[in-house]
Amino acid sequence: MNTLRNYVGGAWVESASSATLDVENPGTGEILARVPAGSRADVERAVERASAAQRGWKDTPAEQRIQYLFRMKTILEEHAGEIATLCTQESGKTLSESKAEVVRAVENIEVACGIPTMMQGEFSEDVSPGVDTFVIRQPLGVGACIAPFNFPVMIPFWFFPYAIACGNTYVVKPSEKVPGTMTRVFELLQEAKLPEGVLNLVHGGKETVDALLASEGVNAVSFVGSTHVARYVYANGTANGKRVQAQGGAKNSLVIMPDADPETTTRIVADSVYGCAGQRCLAASTVVLVGTARESFKPRLVDAAQGRTTCYGLDGKAQMGAVISRQSRMRIEAMIDDAGKKGATVVLDGRIGALPGYEGGHYILPTVVENVPDSADAAVSEIFGPVMNLKYAATLEDAIVDINSGRYGNAACIFTTSGAAARTFRRDVLAGNVGINIGVPAPMAFFPFSGWKESFFGDLHGQASHAVEFFTQTKVVVERWHNTWIRKF
Repeated sequence: MNTLRNYVGGAWVESASSATLDVENPGTGEILARVPAGSRADVERAVERASAAQRGWKDTPAEQRIQYLFRMKTILEEHAGEIATLCTQESGKTLSESKAEVVRAVENIEVACGIPTMMQGEFSEDVSPGVDTFVIRQPLGVGACIAPFNFPVMIPFWFFPYAIACGNTYVVKPSEKVPGTMTRVFELLQEAKLPEGVLNLVHGGKETVDALLASEGVNAVSFVGSTHVARYVYANGTANGKRVQAQGGAKNSLVIMPDADPETTTRIVADSVYGCAGQRCLAASTVVLVGTARESFKPRLVDAAQGRTTCYGLDGKAQMGAVISRQSRMRIEAMIDDAGKKGATVVLDGRIGALPGYEGGHYILPTVVENVPDSADAAVSEIFGPVMNLKYAATLEDAIVDINSGRYGNAACIFTTSGAAARTFRRDVLAGNVGINIGVPAPMAFFPFSGWKESFFGDLHGQASHAVEFFTQTKVVVERWHNTWIRKF
């Protein structure tokens, strides 16, 4: 069985740890590879090489740095099919979803290629007689990404193209559940011929994470995952003097008004809830039907869920794939069970135990529950699975109050043909990413991501201008050149 290696200083190296973890295909149960459990020594070796490379990399003109990104873009586009297939095998999602991930990664590279303009500072002449003042942006040093399992390709590209384009060097730690996809991406990116040590890959679990958070050589850490771990990463990283952006969990709500277009809304809402088997931070978890929308939309939503084809992600029929692991499936099923015991109605039960033909995989069919009491975990916690929680509100204002009472603030969406309702919603709802007739309000790469309350810890998010600000620090220069000092020619 193949054991994955780290990529450090431009070379593939064995981990200092002899302990390994199995990498499973969640759609079939097959063991794909083994990944090192990781160690502090692995991290320090990578950080040392990144720190050494950064001294020369920061002095490389930005226009030259982005030439490597142009090559990266071409490499990803040429190998998109191979990368997407690996992503599906490791993460369980459908092939079309994996292909969309690669597209998103490429989009972030494209935006990061604008760094020569995005890093421009400010200049003011004669702020005082003979005195000029200007602001310049300079790189922080070494950055690191602690990536989640649900988007093995896309999420590291929220961060590292911007980091290296700004003159930083970087260490990527993929999730130990899906390490092979990013390993293959790094193998392919060798064709870009980045200077040794500019971009590094280190595998592992918690020990690797803790080493990155403690390393004196790491200046900035980016994280995406659960709120519990995001809080841990933020607290420990900032305590060690690092700049940290930590994206946490979510409990996203979609509000359907009575005037919403029935066919389009039903399709988009089902895609939001069940896309990626509900394993994405922008997935809808709660659907709030306002007023008479209850009568018109409930049967439509149940039918859409029931008609969705769930199977192995590489099967051309797949509209939804597996969840990431047996433990995840059991946790989701336990939340459904708990909700039912506490008074919820399980309108559509997706707990099947095993999928015929793929008995070793981890599948839950689309599920619909309603009237989930607040005492149930499914009502207040992130499910991260293909479960739609139907709720009902008399008015839009009631729906907004219900959404705002939750601890998360990642995303919220409304479906309506009323401009007034849409304006009220986008103004009053307490969420960082808002959709109007959009089920997954994922910002394009030239806009920053967002997230409020317990969905985000930090000040600057991933992508676009926020990424540039996160990976640079400003230097203010106050300068005087007296006329008598200027040599006369």
